[in-house]
Amino acid sequence: MKIIFAGTPEFAVPTLQMLLDSGHEVCAVYTQPDRPAGRGRKLTASPVKALALKANIPVYQPLTFKTEEELRQIASFNADLMVVVAYGMILPQTVLDVPKRGCINVHGSLLPRWRGAAPIQRAIMAGDEKTGVTIMQIVRKLDAGAMLHKEEYVIEPGDTASVVHDKLAHLGAIGLAKVLAQIEAGTAHAEEQDEALVTYAEKLDKSEAFLDWSLPAEQLARNVRGLNPWPVAQTRYRGEMLRIWQAEAIAADTNAEPGTVICAGKNMDVATGKGLLRLHEVQLPGGKRMGVQAFLSAHDVNATKLG
Repeated sequence: MKIIFAGTPEFAVPTLQMLLDSGHEVCAVYTQPDRPAGRGRKLTASPVKALALKANIPVYQPLTFKTEEELRQIASFNADLMVVVAYGMILPQTVLDVPKRGCINVHGSLLPRWRGAAPIQRAIMAGDEKTGVTIMQIVRKLDAGAMLHKEEYVIEPGDTASVVHDKLAHLGAIGLAKVLAQIEAGTAHAEEQDEALVTYAEKLDKSEAFLDWSLPAEQLARNVRGLNPWPVAQTRYRGEMLRIWQAEAIAADTNAEPGTVICAGKNMDVATGKGLLRLHEVQLPGGKRMGVQAFLSAHDVNATKLG
């Protein structure tokens, strides 16, 4: 098939690579405009653009699809299908109507659970036992199209959002390959989503990074994992922000006030609303990420109050 691909971040790269390696023709790639990145704020191409240019695929980065020029451009490819993976722009109906076989999306959740911007993080923070990817038809309503296929992933106890992101990125490519074969064979089956089961994954906000020590340790541990690698869980420590990259919940009783550091042996535990949060990897402003043992060797933190 002749396919237009639309995607932007690293999550979309394995799917584009699969299409490039397949027998299908990727006739054009759409991605977000270059953005400032790094300390120098230099304009930087998206991971999808970098791969497309390496493969000599034409790249387009429109700010909008509302102009006649952009609509004529996308129609000129005479594509059979459009595949969208974390593109970052809502496509108008005029674009959805262009490909002969419509537009399909690779979404990082088991729909209808976690429609929206941050499905991986929300699944971890909510304590979901599993997540996955859904290949679905694209309709005007956000992530509400009929589902063509799902690939499941069991969330491991120590999985961060970064780990799950990489797992689902590859599962997306696997799932899409199956769907494309079904479309070509005429066996693809679309299942409507149950609106009664819909949940929304709101975009992460930096304010969510601050840990509320009155919460149970189990919830705090999930938050730490869900906020890794961005915006990263943090707490106030002696006037500075201490980032917490890795932690686990410990089922232990304590009379200490939530936020109080309890050091025993080589462990750095923090009292919470229920149980202890054992910190494993932390970072001070201007410093590198470090294991707690290295942190404790340089800081006397026992009985310190965080928060």
